[in-house]
Amino acid sequence: MEFRGKAVVVTGAGRGIGAAMALRFAAEGPRGLVVADLDGAAAARVAARVRALGVDAVDVCADVGDKEQSRGLVAVAEREFGPLDVVCSNAGVATGAGVHAGDQDWARSWAVNVMAHVYLAQAVLPGMARRHGGHLLITASAVGLLGLPGDAPYSVTKHAAVGLAEWLAFTYGHLGVRVSALCPLGVRTDLLMPGVAAGHPAARAVLDYAPLLTAEEVAEAAVEGLADDRFLILPHPEVGELHARKAADPDAWVWRRAKREA
Repeated sequence: MEFRGKAVVVTGAGRGIGAAMALRFAAEGPRGLVVADLDGAAAARVAARVRALGVDAVDVCADVGDKEQSRGLVAVAEREFGPLDVVCSNAGVATGAGVHAGDQDWARSWAVNVMAHVYLAQAVLPGMARRHGGHLLITASAVGLLGLPGDAPYSVTKHAAVGLAEWLAFTYGHLGVRVSALCPLGVRTDLLMPGVAAGHPAARAVLDYAPLLTAEEVAEAAVEGLADDRFLILPHPEVGELHARKAADPDAWVWRRAKREA
């Protein structure tokens, strides 16, 4: 896919991977870019940086885990820039808690890490299918392929996000719509680094898998993967080998990690 002249939406774009993707897309010359985040001030700052690069951009404060706010975000984007070509569903949350996480933590993880992708897909895929074009990028995680001890809501919902991306790709691919799952491992963002500093089991497990990347490196991998129409976009090349190893011997994969956490 070529990005010049396209309309792009990035959610969770106030900081971290989302902000880096918004700025990286801006370098490709889109006709317009929507920067969305629950933190409206952060979204506004990123949108201002995009405009400074000569790209028309608007910021939207939205909780994409809420269906009506997701629909409203898409309505604003289409009103500003017309039919949407690239939609990056990137918002995500972590809890650091195990299976006994509170009901609110489980519900919030499900809303943001899964249902936000569902709501955006419901809003944008019908139009993309009618036009026989467009690309939906779901930021899942390598955790959705490999598993992760320490943070049960995060691991469970990221597996679900990968499964959703697969289903959407199966269902809409023949209509000319592309769906991709972005699955990085450890990234130097506010989502991970506090856990690294605290020595949290989930953060330790991520560090064991592969070196940390910057958000900018993940954004570069995302743009390259979308340009190549890849379904699975792996900023950490180690993930492909690890995933194959897990599939080849799932018992060894699970029990080796169980012993490590004991």
